[in-house]
Amino acid sequence: MFPSIKLYKDQQYSALKAECLQNQQLFEDPYFPAMNESLFYTKSPPGLIEWKRPKDLCDFPRLFVNGISSHDLHQGHLGNCWFVAACSCLALHDGQWQKVIPDWKKQDWDSKNPNNHAGIFHFRFWRFGKWTDVVIDDRLPTMHNELLFCHSDSKEEFWSALLEKAYAKLAGCYEALDGGNAGDAIVDFTGAVAETIDVHKAKCEQNKVSNVKLFEKLLKVHKRGGMISCSIHVCLLSELVVSKLHGLKTDHSYSVTNMQKVRLGNTADKVFMIKMRNPWGRGEWLGPWSDNSQEWKKVSRKECKRIGVHVKNDGEFWMMFQDWCELFTNVIACRLINTSFWSIHKTWDEVILDGAWKIHEDPLINRAGGCTNYLETFLQNPQYVFDVTKEEDEVLVSLQQRDKRIHRVEGKEINLIIGFNIFQVELNREYRMHSLFKKVFTSAYRATRSIFLRMDLKKGRYVIIPTTLEPSSEGDFLLRVYTDKASGCRELTLDKPEITLWNIILRYPRIVTQLHLHSARDLPKQDSSGGADPYAVIKCEFSRIHTAIFEDTLNPQFDSKVIFYRKNPSLPIIIQIWNSNAFCDKLMGEVTLEESQDKPSTQQILQLCKKGRQKGEMPGSITVTVGTSSNLAAF
Repeated sequence: MFPSIKLYKDQQYSALKAECLQNQQLFEDPYFPAMNESLFYTKSPPGLIEWKRPKDLCDFPRLFVNGISSHDLHQGHLGNCWFVAACSCLALHDGQWQKVIPDWKKQDWDSKNPNNHAGIFHFRFWRFGKWTDVVIDDRLPTMHNELLFCHSDSKEEFWSALLEKAYAKLAGCYEALDGGNAGDAIVDFTGAVAETIDVHKAKCEQNKVSNVKLFEKLLKVHKRGGMISCSIHVCLLSELVVSKLHGLKTDHSYSVTNMQKVRLGNTADKVFMIKMRNPWGRGEWLGPWSDNSQEWKKVSRKECKRIGVHVKNDGEFWMMFQDWCELFTNVIACRLINTSFWSIHKTWDEVILDGAWKIHEDPLINRAGGCTNYLETFLQNPQYVFDVTKEEDEVLVSLQQRDKRIHRVEGKEINLIIGFNIFQVELNREYRMHSLFKKVFTSAYRATRSIFLRMDLKKGRYVIIPTTLEPSSEGDFLLRVYTDKASGCRELTLDKPEITLWNIILRYPRIVTQLHLHSARDLPKQDSSGGADPYAVIKCEFSRIHTAIFEDTLNPQFDSKVIFYRKNPSLPIIIQIWNSNAFCDKLMGEVTLEESQDKPSTQQILQLCKKGRQKGEMPGSITVTVGTSSNLAAF
């Protein structure tokens, strides 16, 4: 399950527990001591705080009482509703919480063998591409013999309090968890990719099509084991909408626990419904479709039982999705990307790459160029190339920076404003970009821990350039790219071909040529339908590049670029047009582009391209643009 586990502070749970049992003592964590420094860094204690172990708070402590549930969690005296909301989502998925709480049965208190308990627990979090194992002791902060922070309905259940302590240890102290993003915690629990959606920007409350589209999108995430949280930012609401909150809290995170299409009576009519939970364990929606509203009389008892309607002030409630879209401003959808080869469901090819924005005086080595507002330095950022090998493919890209929360105590917790751009480049690019190409997508730029973008791309080669908003900003990042077929995503590190003794013997490249094949017209009819499935093959020296196939057309718009680092510029570039066939492809014609052997001439190439029927070899015409340079880093 965990191919590589990183030990936080090099603490190994099994070794520490064995040592404690051998010495017949309870574990005390030296890296997160039972002191005020583990609680606060700016605030003062709200009163007399005592650190107590669960066995001091009840007779029979357990990790879980009657299993695990989203109702087990209640927020304490800490502004970490985002964390508690994420825990509520986690509790709904057995396969996920069992990764976060490994070997939970063995960790639990054993009433038959009480001497086997050593006061030590461990939890695992996905941090920056690696699962990190965090060890804690079970001393918890209390006031008046009650847990100060996260706690359960049952005084004998402690999984949520212990999980919160492990997460606080990662952050440096409990106060560092004050304020945050539920999506970040869910990513730490699962390794999911988090997408932040601006509900009002999508105009889902006004546009029925957008409303249905968002519901289906979130329903798909929910059904496939993903986790969703949402919130209301009052600054984005009008006074009229604020008056309709009916018990909902602003600037507060809610976890989504269910989504259903609910049938009305015996009719075929259905309403879109969403179920949420307040991490406070109380305080619910009091508007239409709330627990005691008259609207539920429109739904049969059988249907109510199917979706789980319970009239109870437990902080969990249903809303009609239309009302939700009007009131909630932000939703974070965390997808669990399926990369299993053996799965019957859709699987993704995953590439995970570590990177960094680093400052250097040399422009060729500097890797902190800022966004496209700074064109002079933008291309100095790290660059990553990947291929779309299908005719069209859905591509997911996630950019994540290191969590700065741990530096709150030092006053250095502010996230960088990050984002990325995606460019379509030559089909065979192997070296860094030095001039701008066609931009196909730009992500949002935010001061959040992660940025996500989902897009459909046509077959070709693309370059991702992750950046900070401002140049000269340093930081580490994690880039994840998901495609249906293997993309070969990798960093472009070289500016041009390296000069070595071997390639000097084999004739080091003398000139770089960039060819842009725009289109072809009036190709001969090859199929019984009167059309063709053309594609182009471009040859130069020992290189051979294929374009995508264009179905059922005699006038393909190739819009394909290739780049050649040429050792012998006197050799021609050959463009062939082929008709794709299941049994045997047919050559439809070719054009030979020749340069002067004495001196390479772009103009000569362009003139030949414009003729398009050179030597009668192409029974139609093509449009090509060619550029050459003796500067190998010109493109």
